Amino acid sequence: MSSSPAHKPAPSAGPERPAADGAAPLSLCDREPHVPADRLVAEMVPPPRFDSVRFDNYIPDPSQPSQSEAVKVLSGFAGGLGGDRADGEGGGIRRWFRRGGRQTAPAGPRGVYLDGGYGVGKTHLLASLWHATEAPPERKAFGTFVELTNLVGALGFQQTVATLGGHRLLCIDEFELDDPGDTVLVSTLLSRLVEEGVALAATSNTLPGKLGEGRFAAADFLREIQGLSAHFRTLRIDGEDYRHRGLPEAPAPAGDAEVTAAAHRTPGASLDHFPSLLDHLSRVHPSRYGALCDGVEAVCLTDVQPVPDQSTALRLVVLADRLYDREVPVLASGVPFDRLFGEDMLRGGYRKKYFRAISRLTALARDARRLTGEGDGA
Repeated sequence: MSSSPAHKPAPSAGPERPAADGAAPLSLCDREPHVPADRLVAEMVPPPRFDSVRFDNYIPDPSQPSQSEAVKVLSGFAGGLGGDRADGEGGGIRRWFRRGGRQTAPAGPRGVYLDGGYGVGKTHLLASLWHATEAPPERKAFGTFVELTNLVGALGFQQTVATLGGHRLLCIDEFELDDPGDTVLVSTLLSRLVEEGVALAATSNTLPGKLGEGRFAAADFLREIQGLSAHFRTLRIDGEDYRHRGLPEAPAPAGDAEVTAAAHRTPGASLDHFPSLLDHLSRVHPSRYGALCDGVEAVCLTDVQPVPDQSTALRLVVLADRLYDREVPVLASGVPFDRLFGEDMLRGGYRKKYFRAISRLTALARDARRLTGEGDGA
């Protein structure tokens, strides 16, 4: 059984965690981390929240048979990824794509694509696949779509192919195509990796053939989008958002004084004025948002307001994802998280990203109730 490597990120360039209770809180706005390329590669493993997930602790909704089917299919996929790839032909990968004892043609799908709404457990299943694949950690990679494109930016295209080309499995979470450049880049990259024998697995809220729809002139890049779709067998996973299934509504925002007091008495907490933090995020590349959170045990925000524009909103989505990955509770004053994004945004091409961010921030707000003395059963 494969095990997860220890998460020991390189030290951030930001301030150190306070040495003792009562010290001034951290500030995310004071941090300008620099992330070397080798850290980007080393951190392409499931985030801490998903260290212990496995297929056998995924709990399918009995009313949604597609969830149980996904576990069955992915378990079989993982079982076909074993064996030595020393022949350079990815024999273990091809074993999974056999029909009646014969291999499928190499041009057939070489990956699985988990499509479904937010909160149905797609990332749990993707991380479980990574853990179940019998390969050394350095021979399999896990990252979000944004982290993958950031890796190409840091290493260059050819070096990224060389780095990932020897892998048995590449897992891509939150697969989205936000612009034409990404479409061409990722289509070319994945085609090269498939040629090298790398198996692919991805999650998204959008079917492969619909990627980019509503965000740019997808029809102009139809060939690239269809090329991406051809790499995957799609598994639809239906269901409700497990983070809110049967739970009470999100807690009401705290007051400024309550947030500030909690930040001062919580070791490792950060305290920031929300509009100032949004401004600071515009000066930090999203690939560094994970490092921005290094050593932070809780995020406290005052004066949360609706985000003013699309670019700011998309940066906030990335920060929400990194906080959720690291299980960092978020205590905030101001407007509730379900009012962060205006109606025009929630009807637009990025609406699925915004709903995911609302879902995840709401879960982190529930986690933050302990900072104010509330019990989880409240």
